[in-house]
Amino acid sequence: MSGFGAPPVIPTQFQQYNSYVEDPKWQRKFSIIWAAGVAIAVLFSVPAVVRALRRGRLFRSWLIGVTEDTNMNKYAPASGNDVVPPKARRRVYGLLETLWSATLWSLPGIELDLGQMIVITAYLALVIICITMNAPLLDNPNRAGFLALAQFPIVFLFGTKNSILSLLLGPGHGYEKLNYIHRWAGRGMFIGATVHGALWINNHLVYGLPILGQQKETSGVAAFGVLCGLVLTSFRPVRRFFYQSFFILHVLGYVAFFITVCYHTIYAVPWIFPPLAFYGFDMLLRLFRYRIKDATLVPVDNNMTLIHVHDCSNGWVAGQHVRLRVFFSGRVFESHPLTIVNAPSSTSCVPSSTLTLGARVLGDWTRAINRYANAEQERLLATEKETEKGELPPGVPVQVMIDGPYGGSSVDLGDYESVLLVAGGAGATFTLAMLDDIVARCVKLGRQNGEKTRRIEFVWCIRSYGCIQWFAPMLMDIANTVAGTSLDLHVSIFVTCLCNPEAVPAIPNSDVTIARPSVTKLLREFMTPPSARPSGRPTSSSESHKKKLEADAHSIDSESAEDAPDDVENIPSSSARLNWVGLGGGVAVCAAGPESLTREAQNAVARMSLTRGVELGGVALHTELFAI
Repeated sequence: MSGFGAPPVIPTQFQQYNSYVEDPKWQRKFSIIWAAGVAIAVLFSVPAVVRALRRGRLFRSWLIGVTEDTNMNKYAPASGNDVVPPKARRRVYGLLETLWSATLWSLPGIELDLGQMIVITAYLALVIICITMNAPLLDNPNRAGFLALAQFPIVFLFGTKNSILSLLLGPGHGYEKLNYIHRWAGRGMFIGATVHGALWINNHLVYGLPILGQQKETSGVAAFGVLCGLVLTSFRPVRRFFYQSFFILHVLGYVAFFITVCYHTIYAVPWIFPPLAFYGFDMLLRLFRYRIKDATLVPVDNNMTLIHVHDCSNGWVAGQHVRLRVFFSGRVFESHPLTIVNAPSSTSCVPSSTLTLGARVLGDWTRAINRYANAEQERLLATEKETEKGELPPGVPVQVMIDGPYGGSSVDLGDYESVLLVAGGAGATFTLAMLDDIVARCVKLGRQNGEKTRRIEFVWCIRSYGCIQWFAPMLMDIANTVAGTSLDLHVSIFVTCLCNPEAVPAIPNSDVTIARPSVTKLLREFMTPPSARPSGRPTSSSESHKKKLEADAHSIDSESAEDAPDDVENIPSSSARLNWVGLGGGVAVCAAGPESLTREAQNAVARMSLTRGVELGGVALHTELFAI
């Protein structure tokens, strides 16, 4: 051994930066921070998860999916002897919901609300800080590449349909609510890959080195090219107008990206396993939740097709949706999300063992289903013996595959004394299911879980009177169930086109009005005592109101439907007819339909909650907008 002592230590400022030692440390720091953020969100969700677990609404659909209950109880008419729980004051919940309401603000043209924007801003800030902190990027841009790899788990955790995170966060946090993080994590990965690739290419140009030729450089350029393709084809216009192409390119793209990035660097391998585990878990659960069932297509008109899936009575909660695949006309490879219109048989006002879906004609797939159903129904009319008696066949038999259910409401309506359900067009599939569920729980099941709901306002905005027929039978069943009970229910239907007023059905305790409603004014009027509200027009019965609509249709030119009033100041309110139950028991608002409606509902609830939230006992909101 040498007797000259320990070797000299190179001063820190002269040490060469070793990215393969230092950069993985930043990968771990990044992973710890985002995982801690997820843990905090899960911790805040514990009370909601516990409540859902006690009421049996947590695992009902998560593992097994849609089921058939062969011993389901037969429906029995309400006795009218239901007992309403004592009025509850929700000061603590009201304060928490008031504070949370500030995150609901949303701006036109932006997909995210304020709370989501805060999450994304924090996430991107974390990515940029971890890339740039104490890193000599111009000389060695490996840090950005390491951070791009570290985002693999986030992309797949928030992108798979059956994520363990959805269960931990509780009801109402399905993949469609978490998908925005998946999209922005992919863009964060793109930022890291762009910085890494651009600076290395610059270094090669500066030192005269070939960009292509060696396996590392060539595979890196190939991986970055695949990632660019994934990002460009993921923008909203592509997803909305070319979804099938987007889906195929997305699946093939991430497989190609995995392969090329593993050829590019051996440090990618450990970050590939968590995404594979998340995706494998998703596929495994789907195997347990796929169902192939007989169904019936019922074309209500040229704009709506009802799909009754037979022998399905349980396994979902109100407000959830399934991905449906209909075996017809060679389109067996297309699956589309459709909201379940009715609640399970055990908590439904409609005596049936079917799962009902509503397919509004909006794209080529729904249009093809409607045309197929109409054509087949005409063919059956010409061949069936029942046609000799002038009887229509009940529908067109088909086979379908359902995957799910997924999603659901984050608000349990039974925890609130006042409920406002607002829907636009086909968004009524969601609010109608929520209405069916809460009415059955309060009336049919006798408030077994202590449901506090005392009054409900169901608001539906449609383009023409004929659209009311889409769900008129179900609305009548629910309204008849409520009759003679302590539960107050009123249905308000707003029509923006003056055509065929004779098509208005006689739904009990309902109003049909020619107007475009303002959610802000609806909510304000809903929470204003009758004594403090200016007097409006008297409430009319269904028959007299129908005559009034016919007169309106003759007195106003149908071409001026676009100029229908935009407010509801002079529209008779439901609360003027209801037994006012006072304030303090909480208000639940659910809105479904076009993005403009859900955004307005968010801003209306945020405004109402910040000004009167504690007084009202809290204003909770759930919006349903399935935008791919």
